Amino acid sequence: MTKTARLAVDIGGTFTDLVLALPDRSLSAKVLTTSDAPERAVLEGTAAILEKAGINAADLALVIHGTTLATNALIERKGARTALVTTEGFRDSLEIAYEHRFEQYDLYMERPEPLVARPWRFEVPERMAADGTVLLPIDEAAVERIGAAAKAEGAEAIAICFLHAYQNDAHERRAKAILSRHFAPEVIAISSEVCPEIREYERTSTTVANAYVLPLMERYLRRLEDGLKAIGSAAPLLLIMSSGGITTVETARRFPIRLVESGPAGGAILAQMIAAESGISRALSFDMGGTTAKITLIDDMKPQQARHFEIARAARFVKGSGIPVRIPVIDMVEIGAGGGSIARVDGLGRITVGPDSAGSMPGPACYGRGGTMPTVTDADLVLSWIDPARFAGGHITLDAAASHTACHTFVGNTLGMTPPEAALGITEIVTETMANAARVHAVENGKETSGRTMIAFGGAAPLHAARMAQKLGMDRVLVPVGAGVGSAHGFLAAPIGYEVVRTRLVSLNAFDARLVNGLYDAMRAEAEAVVRLGAANAALQEIRTGFMRYRGQGHEVAVALPTGPYGPDSEAAFRNAFEATYGALYGRTIPKLEVEVLTWTLSLAEAKPLPARIPDPPSAAAPSPSGMRRIMDPGVRQFIDASIYDRASLVPGARIIGPAVIVEAETSTLVPEGFRAGPNAAGHILIERIA
Repeated sequence: MTKTARLAVDIGGTFTDLVLALPDRSLSAKVLTTSDAPERAVLEGTAAILEKAGINAADLALVIHGTTLATNALIERKGARTALVTTEGFRDSLEIAYEHRFEQYDLYMERPEPLVARPWRFEVPERMAADGTVLLPIDEAAVERIGAAAKAEGAEAIAICFLHAYQNDAHERRAKAILSRHFAPEVIAISSEVCPEIREYERTSTTVANAYVLPLMERYLRRLEDGLKAIGSAAPLLLIMSSGGITTVETARRFPIRLVESGPAGGAILAQMIAAESGISRALSFDMGGTTAKITLIDDMKPQQARHFEIARAARFVKGSGIPVRIPVIDMVEIGAGGGSIARVDGLGRITVGPDSAGSMPGPACYGRGGTMPTVTDADLVLSWIDPARFAGGHITLDAAASHTACHTFVGNTLGMTPPEAALGITEIVTETMANAARVHAVENGKETSGRTMIAFGGAAPLHAARMAQKLGMDRVLVPVGAGVGSAHGFLAAPIGYEVVRTRLVSLNAFDARLVNGLYDAMRAEAEAVVRLGAANAALQEIRTGFMRYRGQGHEVAVALPTGPYGPDSEAAFRNAFEATYGALYGRTIPKLEVEVLTWTLSLAEAKPLPARIPDPPSAAAPSPSGMRRIMDPGVRQFIDASIYDRASLVPGARIIGPAVIVEAETSTLVPEGFRAGPNAAGHILIERIA
């Protein structure tokens, strides 16, 4: 066959998901993640799904990949030995951070350790002014000595971050040239490329994090490319970024920090597509896999975007307790709540779940791979929500007795509960944890969860979605086609794109249209050079954003800007856009106060229109259930008889009444008592509360 097959691969903490899109159909597969060598699961899964489709690797036209490898390396501190080269007098800014306590009254609060220890932070005599003029020329001899010393100490990567380099990158580029005599240029990261915007601590933290994962991601991507070639694929390898756009492997090698939320971003893109074709203006994307749960708000078919993200928070849900990075990212909350999250009883006699996960090895107790602690998957199995013979498409046979033993030994025995009572407690705690995270995320963004439609995907989400919706005051849940490998499906819908950022302080009282036009022309050229590597002839869509504030304020709000070119009369359009955004966030504006733009961004991507709204199907008769099973209903908290349906037997417009379980290869959907469910016109399962 001709090269028309597209493969999407999503590496998670427990499973590696694959989706193969063919002209006439799509296939999916789940394999356990091989944590010691993640590319092995990718290649084994690729070979299996290609064999299932009856095609060869040479038939692949494109491979799109998302991975948690960079994120895990940062969380687990398993990156490269990294040195920081910075302006003299500023070596400790990485440790000083924001100069505040993220937990004001916690006497035992511990800050996360910097990725670079103090002895590996080197200072260079040099200085740029805030406007980019040179105050002190760079001491090249000092840079030479630092390069030799860092090499002798065993450094594997270098981060260079000089003061005000976002205005003038000459010193950083010269330092990189000198240090390249001692290190390969590929393992040297400079802040003026990684994060060319104001705020020294975040810029330094982002550049250090990028350098920290550079060698790891370089080796991994090279092994993956070589492995794909070895099985006969000549297809280009593209990587999905945390912003939801897709970029080339060359760009991913230079800026692996942009991949930190690549898998979850694919899920948000899927939810955006589902919202568009289902006509949902206010949605909540709920992605629960084996290790984590991710929650994103989607309004008017657009996921929320941000330029700030924290990795490896020392305190759950506490802002400021992690490693800050300034990258384009889909704004989401991610918590350690997945099928593999471990349950236990704490010192106060409370059931706690996560954030640690059993992962793929040893995995939940029911996997029979050495795990003994109870996990959410074990609890689901004890409650009979999962068929042990059909888990992961039947590729993994679950040991129900091991789950009962784990729930009894580590939870039930301590609290005087039966295994089903302990299991119900585990599922209630993990569902409430996720619901609380959704509430907090919504409130922080000035929004509500009630009245939204939940779009639930990932291997574990369809089992917990209806109960979570009850807790959040939501009446509708959509479980997409291929929900068990939802993020991988999202990869196939994501556009090739790239975002560029620049910091230039411009007051609207003295708006310089020529400066702003020149700035955006340069940003467009930089972004297009990257996008055209993967989308040579595609039509492109440009989005401009300004981070604006009233003069004297310390933080900005993101404002959608009109497209250029700009002229003297553009000042009014900028001011109106700012006041509309500011008023929506804070309920008021401040008259007669000067407005300024600090940071400018340009996002450039393939013009991929959202799918059109699909009309609701006519009513259809529901099929007879394929069987019955006694399950624990979380609402009534007792075992009741539930009907079992194969998802493929449900036709659009048919509705079944809970309690029921809808089964498919990669997941199962729980329909509790008080809900009805059935496919809409696109085949997505709509679960609705019965009035």
